[in-house]
Amino acid sequence: MIVGLDMGGTNIDAVVLADGEILKMVKKPTNRKNLFQSIWAALEELLVEIDKDKITRINLSTTVSTNTIVEKKADPVGMIIQRGPGLPYEFQGCTGEKIFISGYIDHRGHVVKDLDLREIKRAKDLFKEKNIKACAVVTKFSIRNPSHELRIGKLLAKEFSPVTLGHTLSGKLNFPRRVYTSYLNAAVCNTFQNFAGSLKKSLAKAGIEAPVFILKADGGTMKLATAEEKPVETILSGPAASLLGLMGMCSTEQDALLLDIGGTTTDIFFLADGVPVFEPLGIKISGYKTLVRAIYSVSIGLGGDSSIRVGNDTIQIGPQREGPPYAFGGPAPTPTDGMIVLGLMEANEETLVKARQGMEKLGRHLGLSPEGMADKVLDTMGDIIKNKVVSLLQELNEKPVYTIQELLYGKKIEPQVINIIGGPAKALAPVLSKKFSLPCHYPADYQVANAIGAALARITTEITLLADTAQGILSVPELGIHEKVSKRFTLEQAREKALTLLKERAAFLGANPLEVVGEIVEESSFNMVRGFSTSGKNIRIKAQVKPDLSYQWRGEHN
Repeated sequence: MIVGLDMGGTNIDAVVLADGEILKMVKKPTNRKNLFQSIWAALEELLVEIDKDKITRINLSTTVSTNTIVEKKADPVGMIIQRGPGLPYEFQGCTGEKIFISGYIDHRGHVVKDLDLREIKRAKDLFKEKNIKACAVVTKFSIRNPSHELRIGKLLAKEFSPVTLGHTLSGKLNFPRRVYTSYLNAAVCNTFQNFAGSLKKSLAKAGIEAPVFILKADGGTMKLATAEEKPVETILSGPAASLLGLMGMCSTEQDALLLDIGGTTTDIFFLADGVPVFEPLGIKISGYKTLVRAIYSVSIGLGGDSSIRVGNDTIQIGPQREGPPYAFGGPAPTPTDGMIVLGLMEANEETLVKARQGMEKLGRHLGLSPEGMADKVLDTMGDIIKNKVVSLLQELNEKPVYTIQELLYGKKIEPQVINIIGGPAKALAPVLSKKFSLPCHYPADYQVANAIGAALARITTEITLLADTAQGILSVPELGIHEKVSKRFTLEQAREKALTLLKERAAFLGANPLEVVGEIVEESSFNMVRGFSTSGKNIRIKAQVKPDLSYQWRGEHN
């Protein structure tokens, strides 16, 4: 049995799956002031009368890291940054202290100027004076030679925690993004570790021994222990669960528009020939551009519980959620109230009366009956979603389309179908079908599709292998590998080594080695010339275990 749990802005959804079928599901409200207690309340109810010994894993998508960043509650970070020559990046937005040190390693990995250890001593003294505990160290070309980062990390390790080293987070070349990625990782680390510690204690107290895996932004999972070291990878794990739920429950090989409409937000995704569109560089969150590998997703403040206001003969829905729907004691009418009035959601007599009062209250301003107002609300939601989707497609189709498999040269995304999940899915499907003139499908268990998506996720990882045969150096930044290699090392050997290391990495993260399928997604090999002869090769290999479903969902969709 697999437990899937998704933490949304409004509700926590949880399911127990066995052989692709739901054994049990629960939906509990999210307490934003105590995210851990929200998760534990859902798990506790879910596992009543479930044989805990038969649970093989718990897959969890969590908003802990995302909320910490968005709500500006991250820890201050002591940043030690080696910029070298070039643009004098200042890295605004990194809360804490930034120390720019001398020294430089060039793009080939040669040490041009060594560290000045007196600068590191001054940085340590300043961090202690400011009571800063979390640190991050980033040098410009550390993925080619991490020696400076490693030396500084050792000097900080005894007195500071956590200490994030930039080269361990990504093998991609992009110094500014690596700095921000390292900053965010250090900034959310303690918060995530506290959350993880509470979760582990509670599971142990309940006698649950199943391993816990956390969803990443790319739609894969990693062990909880790994997430504690690299919590930045858990940013936007919620949308990843949504995508997997949509792909598993409404599979298609066409260009498609995918929507998860929750209580607070609507997440928008696209498929190109049935394959998810990816962010080619990485996530951007709260103004920070990162190297975190991620599904392309856009969230807008529109959901079933979004507050509705009427003014100047127009309707504004969201982006705020002021509370539950008016029918359930909330302060303002919401789209959910309209759905209840139209009979699109089940409700008792008392709830229906309250929902009608909410729609009647809004309808007075526009001369509409409660039913007419409810129709107007759903129509407006359809317009908001369509306008945003049209804008996103125009933006996407003006640049190269990247998927988890490849760069699709010249590809234009033209959705042929809409697949939708979330509480309002059934009510909004006919509205969206009409707006887009496309078929709109929703699965039978659309209310808990995110949790099902979380349960279906499997472990993913990627590595970047860099080899400079002229220097006889091979490195894999994500694994901390920096070793000697033969000057006769070939591209074919690089491919084999990359795939072997990839499988070893996936197994370390908790994957079954027999199920790991690695693939090369990028490769290059250039001759390096000195004088009039070839001195060696510069080889780069990027390999991945691509995001996918652990098994195919057996449910149906409408």
